[in-house]
Amino acid sequence: MTRRRSDSKAIRPRQEGLNQLKAKGAKMELSITQPDDWHLHLRDGDLLEVVISHKQQCVFGFRESILKALLANSDFISLMTLHLTDTTTREEIKLARDSGVVYAVKLYPAGATTDSKDGVADLFGKCLPVLEEMVKHNMPLLVHGEVTDPEVDIFDRERVFIDTVLRALIQKFPQLKVVMEHVTTVDAVRFVESCSEGFVAATITPQHLVLNRNSLFQGGLQPHNYCLPVLKRETHRQAIVSAVTSGSKSFLLGTDSAPHERQKKGMFLWMCWYIYAMPLSPYHSMPGF
Repeated sequence: MTRRRSDSKAIRPRQEGLNQLKAKGAKMELSITQPDDWHLHLRDGDLLEVVISHKQQCVFGFRESILKALLANSDFISLMTLHLTDTTTREEIKLARDSGVVYAVKLYPAGATTDSKDGVADLFGKCLPVLEEMVKHNMPLLVHGEVTDPEVDIFDRERVFIDTVLRALIQKFPQLKVVMEHVTTVDAVRFVESCSEGFVAATITPQHLVLNRNSLFQGGLQPHNYCLPVLKRETHRQAIVSAVTSGSKSFLLGTDSAPHERQKKGMFLWMCWYIYAMPLSPYHSMPGF
């Protein structure tokens, strides 16, 4: 029932109070509530140990491996997700909800990102009964919102997904709770803002708040700034910054942090698709805020 991979888990650290971020050299002080991280990729083995040491309140991956890797006296709540495929059944949704461990279902379009070859290829056909069951059990759908059509420009795949898939999904299931993960465009911001609060939300990563697509090429190709969804124009970055500073409850932190070995991340012929964003997250520091 649970996914065999240790990534893309919704993690909620249990910590109250405020963290204060002070801008040096400016007469301003910004106080924010300690955020939850709703999208985090963990690893197993040595990489898992590194991730846990950076994110001291977080947990999950292979459940037992994460629990063993936690620092002493860690206080946390770990929210697991189920990987949606064309063969997922209604019964699996019922079992997930009754487990007390699985709280949401992840939708990866087949081929959209790492290890997504078994993702969804027939959302409005084979997955229809599962979506109906999710509405019945009030289980959120967490969406990687990009089309995989090779004819669609990589910078347009989020917008096209909204226009061709997400709008239709919301119209068909208006009571389905949907979170569009790691949004990167003004199109996604406007779409979320147009939906009923409490039913459609979005997560935003630190890297998409502080980088635009120029960061991929300045001083040569920069593989450590490469991720999916790919970085967008500066106008899109400004739109998501405005979203997270608007006070709207529809925009959440989801770091999408995913560690890779440095030599693999930088290989020209095999650039990994993720950014290890944990050191940039609000748990540490946020340059630009």
